[in-house]
Amino acid sequence: MMTTLYDNTAEILLENILLAMEDEYFSKDLSAKIVGGEGRLRRLIEQNRIRSEKRSRGQNGKWFCRAGDVLRNCSARKAKKKGKKRKA
Repeated sequence: MMTTLYDNTAEILLENILLAMEDEYFSKDLSAKIVGGEGRLRRLIEQNRIRSEKRSRGQNGKWFCRAGDVLRNCSARKAKKKGKKRKA
């Protein structure tokens, strides 16, 4: 059920959530899943739309992305189609 609000309450709440997530981090894999793929995540990082950091100097160090930036750039997901069940 969706309620239509005329006083911009939804926008205010969304902005509050994004501001609260500014100091949080997501892993690279979770960030890629949210924004729509690893290629799109890399492109957003190169465009400085998502801030990321690698906390260790090792080659296989883990990447961390700012949660607020990731949520601002999330992509809409398509609903999965339910297939027909086959009779055995």
